[in-house]
Amino acid sequence: MATLNISMPDELRSFVETRIRMGDYQSASDYLRDLIRHDKDEIDKLLMEGIESGKATPLNMSAMKKKAQALLVKEQG
Repeated sequence: MATLNISMPDELRSFVETRIRMGDYQSASDYLRDLIRHDKDEIDKLLMEGIESGKATPLNMSAMKKKAQALLVKEQG
């Protein structure tokens, strides 16, 4: 198994330590592995949704900009 050293603010480290003390995880490594697994699962799910959503269509940036400008005007006025 590979080793990965990370740095984080004290506030985040304290949060991780709290999760360990609560018994949710045995170690910081266990907690981080779980977070990474969940993130990977979510990305896989989103990719499959995209694949299953149908044929891709070209992006029309001009139309998108016009729509965004219209929404901005609507929100401001």
